[in-house]
Amino acid sequence: MGIYLSSPKTEKASDDGENERLRYGLSSMQGWRATMEDAHAACLDLDTSTSFFGVYDGHGGKAVSKFCAKYLHRQVLKHESYMAGDLGTSLQKSFLRMDEMMLGQRGWRELAVLGDKMDKISGMIEGFIWSPKSSEANNQVDSWSAEEGPHSDFHGPNAGSTACVAIIRNNQLVVANAGDSRCVISRKGQAYNLSKDHKPDLEVEKDRILKAGGFIRVGRVNGSLNLARAIGDMEFKQNKSMPAEKQIVTANPDITTVELCEDDEFLVIACDGIWDCMSSQQLVDYIGDQLKTESKLSVICERVFDRCLAPSAGGEGCDNMTMILVQFKKPFNPNAASAEELPSSSNQLRSDDPNEGSSKTE
Repeated sequence: MGIYLSSPKTEKASDDGENERLRYGLSSMQGWRATMEDAHAACLDLDTSTSFFGVYDGHGGKAVSKFCAKYLHRQVLKHESYMAGDLGTSLQKSFLRMDEMMLGQRGWRELAVLGDKMDKISGMIEGFIWSPKSSEANNQVDSWSAEEGPHSDFHGPNAGSTACVAIIRNNQLVVANAGDSRCVISRKGQAYNLSKDHKPDLEVEKDRILKAGGFIRVGRVNGSLNLARAIGDMEFKQNKSMPAEKQIVTANPDITTVELCEDDEFLVIACDGIWDCMSSQQLVDYIGDQLKTESKLSVICERVFDRCLAPSAGGEGCDNMTMILVQFKKPFNPNAASAEELPSSSNQLRSDDPNEGSSKTE
């Protein structure tokens, strides 16, 4: 069966939450894949006025996606741009910071722990004793200072992860995306894509790949990776003469900012295991129908997985599946505008986007 199981794992890990501004449900399911490499983060109250949601679709292992789920929102929160109210810049810098943090002895050690390469009884990682620092034991973010050790020259992981993140502050929605997970908003029942699937054959991606010394073969970067942006994948980021934003594969995200209005109903962030099987509009229609009779949002996510799951191994519907559904509570700020056009970048990414439905095998 190769990378597939003889029968799918259909158990779901789900959660729900709400505050005075919104409610969310999320779920994840391993499915036919031999391992679960997705991760997610949901922080209703990143601060008193801000919520954070992120989906991370790992490839080549789960360590990078779990690293992002653990650290990316913390980096956003502590960044000086966030403190100044610039959410987009804090997101962009935090995406790139993930690659920097995974270098050296400390990055190697953290990835080993998150990738379950530590013996939980002996405390050994591939022959080296692991001892957590007090700051980590207290679950705090420190300055991530460099450490000396046997892997001080570690150049980062060759595994990687997509990252699709949404921050909601009052009526402002900011979406950052690197990879082919996707964020979609429903406005009066119409699906609007707030992220772009970063496939190698897109002109802007192809241009960067070629200029950085890479190539595209059978739709894959260097004949290997079927997406053009990701956190991790350091083997594609070795051109020392170019900045991080211009590497063959980059973690640099696209940023989309939207002012929410009365017509906005819900937001979906999901990995490509969902989008391989349903278009943006199909998913919005399905959720809209489910909301008429089902109030628990995680249950709706679970039903989407069951709908997408393939009857047999191979092809669409066999990937890991992770989805976060965020429903906006009414009323909005009375000063907020009513149904304005979404940004032109989003209008060009409607549910008839030709990139929808493209499959990925990593």
